[in-house]
Amino acid sequence: MAEQNTEAKLKKLLKQEKIQLWNPPYTDEDNQPGQPHIQELAERYAPQLGLSVTEVGGALESIRAQTVKRGKGNKTYRETNVATLELLLPRDSRKVDAQDPKSKKSFLETRLDVSVQEVVDRIGDEYGLRYIKLILNGKTLSVDQRLDEQGVKNHSKVMVLKVSDAELKQQMSEEEQKKKEQNESLQRTQKGFQILSERDGSEDPDTTPFLEIADQKGNPLKIPHQERKALILAMGFHEKGRSLMKRKQYDNALCHLLQADQQFSKCDSALLSSVDNYAVLQLDIVWCYRALEALSCLDDGRSRLQRAEDCFLQCYGEQQQRLLMIKGNTGREEVLFLRLYLLQSLLSFLEGNDSQARQQLSKVESLYSRLCLDSEKMAQLMTLGFTEREARLGLRACQGDLQEAAFHISSRRQEREELKQRERQKRRRRMEDITVLTELGFSRRDAARALHRADGDVNRACQILQDSSQAAQATNNNTEGGWSPEKVEQLLYLGFEREASEEALRLTGGDVQSATQLLLDNQGVLSPPSTSTSTPTSSSTSPSSEEPTTSSNSTGETEDEELVSEVLEDISHHEEDYLDLTLEEESELIDTIKTYLSRGSTHTV
Repeated sequence: MAEQNTEAKLKKLLKQEKIQLWNPPYTDEDNQPGQPHIQELAERYAPQLGLSVTEVGGALESIRAQTVKRGKGNKTYRETNVATLELLLPRDSRKVDAQDPKSKKSFLETRLDVSVQEVVDRIGDEYGLRYIKLILNGKTLSVDQRLDEQGVKNHSKVMVLKVSDAELKQQMSEEEQKKKEQNESLQRTQKGFQILSERDGSEDPDTTPFLEIADQKGNPLKIPHQERKALILAMGFHEKGRSLMKRKQYDNALCHLLQADQQFSKCDSALLSSVDNYAVLQLDIVWCYRALEALSCLDDGRSRLQRAEDCFLQCYGEQQQRLLMIKGNTGREEVLFLRLYLLQSLLSFLEGNDSQARQQLSKVESLYSRLCLDSEKMAQLMTLGFTEREARLGLRACQGDLQEAAFHISSRRQEREELKQRERQKRRRRMEDITVLTELGFSRRDAARALHRADGDVNRACQILQDSSQAAQATNNNTEGGWSPEKVEQLLYLGFEREASEEALRLTGGDVQSATQLLLDNQGVLSPPSTSTSTPTSSSTSPSSEEPTTSSNSTGETEDEELVSEVLEDISHHEEDYLDLTLEEESELIDTIKTYLSRGSTHTV
C-alpha cells in the first residue's frame, strides 16, 4: 500500500510538470531508463515526499516501466489487434516481471474477440490456478461470451479471483464437472496410448517405454500396423476402465470401457476370437451397467453377455479344453464364468424370467463354493512370502490344494523371471544391432525402423537401408518437385501408411528423404491436409542432419512422457490381474438375487 501511495503522489507531480517518463531523456530508443535524469528527478522529489532518494528512484522506474509497456501495448494493438490486459492476480500466484522486478502487476496479451473461457484457461495454465473467475469493473465476466462483448478493452484491468468450493458448486453443476473430467480423462488416455502404439521398441526401453502384444508365452504377435494401433488403444482404454472400476468410479469407468469396445471393433474378428480380452471387456461393461443400475441398457447387456459367452467358447474351447492345454488348469478363469452366469441370472430376473434366473443362479452358487477360499490356507501361503494375489490365484488354480498351490506359484514366478530375462536380452541385442547400423552411416531412427521391418535381421535391415537410400537418390536426381506413385511406394516399402506417405510427400515437395524424416519425426502420423499451414523445407527435414531440439519440441516431448507415465500407471504389472477377484461384490449380488427370488416378486435390483 505504501508503494501505491508513493507512485500516486509521483504521478501527480509528473503530471503537474508535464514530464513524460516514456520519452527521452528518461527513456532511450531501446526503451532503457535514462538513469542520470531519473536520478535527478528522484533527488528533487525525495524531500517533497519525505522519502529516501532510493525509494523515490525505484518508484519512478516502476512508473516509467509501466508507461513504456503501455505504449508498446498500444502500438501492438494498433498493428495486430492484440490487446494487453493488466491482471490483478491472487497474492500467492503472482510472478516476477523480468523487465520490472519490483512490479506486482501481471499482463496478458490476447485478442478481444475470443471467449472469456479461453482466457480463463490460459490464465489457469500459466499461473497454476484451477478454478477462477474474472472481474471487470465489479462485474463477473461470463465465460461463454467474448471479451469485447462484455466491455473489455486494451489495457483493461481484470481481477482474477479464486472460486471457493461453495461458489464453484453454484457456478458449475456436479454433472457438468463430472462430464468435463471424464472427457479430459478419455482424451489423455487416448493420446497416451496413441503415443505408445507408435513405438516399436527400437529406442532405449529404460527411457522410452513401449507396449508389445504377445501371446501367453511372451511371444510377440505379428499384427498389421493399423490393427496393432487399434488393439493397443482398446487394451489401454480397458485397463484404464478396470482401474476406475477398482475405485468404484463406475460411471467414469464405463466411458473408458465403451471407448475400448469401439477400438476393438476395428480389429479382425479372427484375432478377437483367439484371445479372451474382448469377452472380459463385455463382462466389465455389463458389470458397470449393474453398478449404475442402468436398467435402460438391458437389451444391450443381454447381447454383450452373449458375445462374451461366444468368445469364451471360441477362445477356451468346448469344456475349456484349449485353456487346459495351454495353462494346465482352468481354476483361475472360472471367476469369469461365475460373473457371466451371475449377470445372466440378474438380467433374467429383471426381465421377469424367474425360472431361468434360478437356473443360472444355481450354476453361480456351484462355482462360488469352489472358488471361495479357505482363509487359513491363504494365510499360510502369505507367511511363505507369497502375495495375497498369488495365494488367491494359486489356490484357485490348484482347487484349494495348499502344497500344489505353493509349487504352482513358485513355478509361475520362475517363468515370469525367465520371460523378463529373455526380453532384456532381446532388447539388448536390438540396441546393439541399431548401433552397428548407425556406425555404417545410417541415422538411428532409420536403422530402428529398418531393423523392425527385417524382423531383427541386421543384414536384411542393412540391405533395406541401402536400397531405400539408392532409390531416394535416383528419384531426387531425375525429378524436381511433385510426387509420383513410385515415391509413395518407396515410403510404403519402409513401413509407412499410404495416406501419411502421400501427405508427407506433398508437404516436402516430393523430396523422398525429407518426407521420410518428416514421417519419422511424427512417428508415422501426420495431420490432415486441411490443418497444415506450412511446408517444411528440405533442410529442416533432412535425415542426414542432426537438428538441435527446440524448446517447443522439448516441451512437447515432456508432455508426451507425462501422458505415457500416466497411462502406464493404470496397467497392471501382473498378467492375471483381471482374474484376481475377491468375489465380495459377487457374494452380495448373489444374496440379493436369492432374496428377491425367494419372495417371488418383481422388484428391481
